[in-house]
Amino acid sequence: MKRITLAVVVLVAAGLAAGCGGGGTQHESEMSSMPAQTPAPAAATQTTADGVEVTFRSEPQPPRAGETTFEVAVRQAGQAVADAEVSVELVMPAMPSMNMAEMRNTVALTHEGDGRYRGAGPVMMAGTWNVIVHVRRAGQGIAAPTFPLTAE
Repeated sequence: MKRITLAVVVLVAAGLAAGCGGGGTQHESEMSSMPAQTPAPAAATQTTADGVEVTFRSEPQPPRAGETTFEVAVRQAGQAVADAEVSVELVMPAMPSMNMAEMRNTVALTHEGDGRYRGAGPVMMAGTWNVIVHVRRAGQGIAAPTFPLTAE
């Protein structure tokens, strides 16, 4: 008797679960009629031992091979750094097994205001890149954090 009751409970639960799945389809169609929201581009932040905070992001997000816009925000002691020279250097390490040499590309960024620097340049191919953000002030390097970038 207990086995039959347990079997009936399992079958009823399976039927309810299948019924809930159908409701999900209706919900998905309702969702597709809603306006799509663009996710905010992912940003990564690093802070140096000297208190220089560098935030890096790229557009499009996720990045793709081809023309890409890079944005870097620089702050020191909580204040926007507006008088720096900022560039991003993309480095894809050599892959000897594929007979591929290291690739590098540097993009100079322009100050846009409030410590934000922006510029566009190519990501030469899909894959994993190291992005070194070079921040110089008064001719001296004040930060050079490295961020990963995986282009599709």
